[in-house]
Amino acid sequence: MANSSKKPKVVLDPLFRKVEWIFSGDEFRRLESLVDVVWGKNEPMPEEELEKVKKEVFAVITGRWRYGEVAEMENLRAIIEVGGSPPPVDALDYETCFQRGIRVLSCAPVFGPAVAELALGLALCSARGIVKADSLIRSGEEKYSRTGNADAFSLYGKKVGMIGFGGLARSLKPLLDPFRPDYLVYDPWLPDSFLSRYNLKSVDLETLLSESKLIFVLAISTPENKGLLNRERLGLIKEDSILLVISRAHLVDFDALVDMVNEGRFRAAVDVYPEEPIPPDHPVRGTKGTILTPHIAGHVPEIYANLGPMIINDLEAMISGFPPRELRNVERELVNMFVGSKRYRK
Repeated sequence: MANSSKKPKVVLDPLFRKVEWIFSGDEFRRLESLVDVVWGKNEPMPEEELEKVKKEVFAVITGRWRYGEVAEMENLRAIIEVGGSPPPVDALDYETCFQRGIRVLSCAPVFGPAVAELALGLALCSARGIVKADSLIRSGEEKYSRTGNADAFSLYGKKVGMIGFGGLARSLKPLLDPFRPDYLVYDPWLPDSFLSRYNLKSVDLETLLSESKLIFVLAISTPENKGLLNRERLGLIKEDSILLVISRAHLVDFDALVDMVNEGRFRAAVDVYPEEPIPPDHPVRGTKGTILTPHIAGHVPEIYANLGPMIINDLEAMISGFPPRELRNVERELVNMFVGSKRYRK
């Protein structure tokens, strides 16, 4: 339990996010009523400022971990990342965190609904040819009625492949359910018994790619899945299908993707790229049969407003001796799945 006469110290150093994105005025006042906010600015916290409070800090709210050894933070109980991905294993000593019960909490759950919403929008735009129709009508080349729908199809009753069934896919599924799709899921992290709770069919990746009309890339990046969708596997996608790259470009051979959509092998919608910003001369900019958005899926301003209350709720729970319930707790078994330059070992 927290000492009623002294509030715990919490470092608020969210760069590259901004404090006002995460906490409204009312929420910031609520935070201050609960904890002693240290720093709380949009500039990076200087090392000398951290040194003043290092041994007293209860939690660190940060855009990326850059505070050295957690072993030196004697009172630390939580690391709350607001960047979108847990710290890589070469930046944070996870073993010390696990041994001391320091929670490493990810803000990923706040972005899931917004990313799922854009994923559905891209699927509809691509399947129904909405972006293409807009372009044609502006150039005076539009085709009306049935003629203008020659390449379009309805989402109803189609086979939908999901590569990964984590938090993002679980946010997307309720949006797709009204279309009554036949889901095919590839996720080697999850047993069939888990997927069966959602009435989902587990298949191998090759089956998913060759049979699905819509293929959503929804998995997180791991060292093992880099380039998972290589040229050979992309070649399994049917000509009239759509590949939607939503979570991470890390999983896709982008050179092969560019070649194949230009050849008319399949259509694609892409929100994430191997390099961001995309270089001006990157060939993906000139691809035919694609819809391209600049990594905007999760970054809706009002979504950030949901993050502040989640952080405060979890801080309040932990200060009171209860586990956090809002943010995603990094689990020991999954640490090695995160992309980092060296492996975590017990």
